[in-house]
Amino acid sequence: LKHVVVTSVTRDDLEDGGAAHFAATVRALKQMSPGMTIEILIPDFQGSSKALRRVVESDPHILNHNLETVPRLYPEVRPQADYGRSLQLLKRVKEMEPGKISKSGLMLGLGEEPNEILQVMADLREISCDLLTLGQYLQPSGKHHPVVRFVPPEEFEEFRKMGEKMGFQAVFSAPLVRSSFHAAEIFKKSHSPQRAQRKE
Repeated sequence: LKHVVVTSVTRDDLEDGGAAHFAATVRALKQMSPGMTIEILIPDFQGSSKALRRVVESDPHILNHNLETVPRLYPEVRPQADYGRSLQLLKRVKEMEPGKISKSGLMLGLGEEPNEILQVMADLREISCDLLTLGQYLQPSGKHHPVVRFVPPEEFEEFRKMGEKMGFQAVFSAPLVRSSFHAAEIFKKSHSPQRAQRKE
C-alpha cells in the first residue's frame, strides 16, 4: 500500500470521539510501512481541541474533515453537526501545525445555490484549507434527504477552475468524486513541481 485513507463512523459515545484510536492507527501504519502516505478523515470530535491535538500529533500526511454542505442546509442535512464547529476544527489544524495538509469536501445537489458553494469555498481558503473535493449527492435510502438537483459536469468543472483560482493546492470536482476519490492522486497533485512554481 502506498496511500491509505483511514476513517470511521462518528463515535460521540466515546469520551475522545475515537481520537486515540485514530492516532494509534496512524502510528501503527507508519511502523508497518514507513514510506506510506496516510490520510485520515475525521469527525468533529464535538469541538474538542484535546481530541484533535491527539490526532494531529500522530502526524498523518493529510487531515480531512468534510463540511458536506452549505450552512443554510445544516439543520436539514446535518442536524447533529455545526458548520462553525467544523470550520473551526479545520482552522485549529493549521494553528496546531501550520504545515499540515488539510482537506475538505462538499456534496452538491442538496438544494444549495452556487453563491453558497462559493462562500463555503471562500471560508475554507480563509482558514488555509489546501485540498477540496466536490461531488454529486446521491440519496442512500428513502429516509435520507432527497436529491434536489443533478449538477451538470460543466458546473463541476467551473467550480474546479474557481477553486484553483482561489488558491486551493488541488481541486477534484466531478459528479462521481468522493472525499477518498483518487486520494493519492490529489495528494501528488498538491506536491507537483508546477504547483510549487505557482506558489512561488
